Amino acid sequence: MFSSFHKSHAEQETLPPLKAGSAPQNFAEMWSGFDPRVEPLEVETIKEWEEDDVVLRIVRFRIGVFKGQKAKLAAVYGFPNSIVESGKKIPGLLQIHGGGQYADYKACLLNAKRGYATLSIAWAGRISAPDYRVDPNVVKLFWEGKTNDPAYKLTTDWGAVDGYHAPGRNQGNLFPSAMPAAWTLDEVESPRNSGWFLCALAARRALTFLEQQPEVDPQRLGVYGHSMGGKLTVMTSVDSRVKAAAPSCGGISDRDNKSALFRLTLGDDVSLKEISCPIIFLSPANDFHGRIGDLPDTVDEIASRDWRVTCSPHHNHQDTAEFEVASLLWFDQHLKGSMGFPQTPKTVLKLDSTDGVPTFTVHPDSSKPILSVDIFYTQQGKADEHPEDRERTMHRFWHHARATKIKGGWTAKLPLHSTEKPLWVYANVVYPLEAPVTGAGYYYGTYTTKSFNLSSLLQTVSVKELQSARIQATMKPSLLIESFQDDWEKEWFTYKPHEWARTTHKVYDETWKAPPNTTLALEVLAEEANKLVVMLDGFAAEVQLHGGDQWQTVVLAPDHFQEYAGISLPNWENIKRLKLSPAERLRPKRGDPRAPRLVGKHWRGPKPQFRNLRWQSTIQDR
Repeated sequence: MFSSFHKSHAEQETLPPLKAGSAPQNFAEMWSGFDPRVEPLEVETIKEWEEDDVVLRIVRFRIGVFKGQKAKLAAVYGFPNSIVESGKKIPGLLQIHGGGQYADYKACLLNAKRGYATLSIAWAGRISAPDYRVDPNVVKLFWEGKTNDPAYKLTTDWGAVDGYHAPGRNQGNLFPSAMPAAWTLDEVESPRNSGWFLCALAARRALTFLEQQPEVDPQRLGVYGHSMGGKLTVMTSVDSRVKAAAPSCGGISDRDNKSALFRLTLGDDVSLKEISCPIIFLSPANDFHGRIGDLPDTVDEIASRDWRVTCSPHHNHQDTAEFEVASLLWFDQHLKGSMGFPQTPKTVLKLDSTDGVPTFTVHPDSSKPILSVDIFYTQQGKADEHPEDRERTMHRFWHHARATKIKGGWTAKLPLHSTEKPLWVYANVVYPLEAPVTGAGYYYGTYTTKSFNLSSLLQTVSVKELQSARIQATMKPSLLIESFQDDWEKEWFTYKPHEWARTTHKVYDETWKAPPNTTLALEVLAEEANKLVVMLDGFAAEVQLHGGDQWQTVVLAPDHFQEYAGISLPNWENIKRLKLSPAERLRPKRGDPRAPRLVGKHWRGPKPQFRNLRWQSTIQDR
């Protein structure tokens, strides 16, 4: 029994009963009868403190009344202290965390320093703040009403329903499900039973909290979130009070649930069609949750014509600063008027070339200085990707095509290795910032960047179109995987640019697929003795480097690579990811309580140099 539950039988239910026992069948019916402003908020401040001239609070307020019990939403709220005496009003931001994340004070703190009031909502009950951390174990203490436990803390209380996630309060609760259960609102399959709907409803109540704060201008509200928070951002941005939105890694792909009712009400496309505010999609090119292949449809579906996209090549569900900062800059433009966002780059894809090689031309907005224009393309896309395509989605390789500036445009050829696979291509344009911008990233790490990226919309060409245009397969297989010259890092990636470790998916591409009877070889120059770790998926090879001024040749066979339990890589087949690193932690399989195992160690001296990463034949010529 929850000690925090409050019976509210005398109060009207937040949502009307089903009509004739029939569940809502569309967007309008799903939200019918809900007014996010009508109920009192009943705000309670649990904790308040100041940090760096920012007022920060842990708050709870009423979501609504469901099955006779009140539900309350916990959150972290922050705003600049200087705004209190000035009497001015500032924009308000609603930040929605992802599935494994917390409501976090760092987003509120750093946004306040840039002149925003921010509410970070704990829809799953988890909170991260100084001296107020609610992890999943503390959430369970709250459920169980163990008020005498020293770790007990107040947090989100869903009352008679269950909008929690990772874990859900009720055993067997599948967060997205619309099916009926003892903890759901409706006794039939209904979108109002789904955690998606409950949390979107709570987020719309959070907008009401923001617009009622004395320091917030209710006409300037923005919403952003990552992963599950990206989908919830899309579901919340249907509210007319939202004046700008920035979903990250979510909200553009959830279209293939097996339930027809779910797809008609809770599918991403259903909410996207209702969004009229300016919106920017942060969509890493290899993200499994917000798939880049769905972006063209997404842009067609939204009612808003004011949109942008930023798509990092090779990344999956994470980003680096010049991509993450897009959210803040978008709010600067639409809630402050202090940023002039460039227009989306215009692109032209030509298939009618005399040499059978497609060309791609980019015409970026030149109203601001341009630092770089890069073109990325792949043949590992699929016309209709689903969750079961996760492995290909996360690991597809994006070729970098060097663009040449000609008459205001940047043009590059796109040599293909096959005409039996589709072509996907897009461009990235990097612009400088007038001053560095600091913010809290997807996972609340602090970043500072002096530039930002803007992408063109993905263009796709089907196999039929390639063949009809008489495109030729001109890219041949290569034993040389990487020369480490010129723009080689464009085809590698990292989430920690300040460190030298780099990863690539080149070995997953047909061009560099390992032939039979080969070893993996490369040459390394390291000034000091160190250990180099070469990773292939979850398998690691640890190499002792001698140090000095001579290049050292490293040759590795599959059995040099071992996973956590010491099992060797059987062969080169179906490898997807290669990483060069000073140290890695090999982790046991999920559910295994053993600690991770470290291979390699801290790097000493200047970063290493590499050359000639290649497949090398083990068969001697006669």
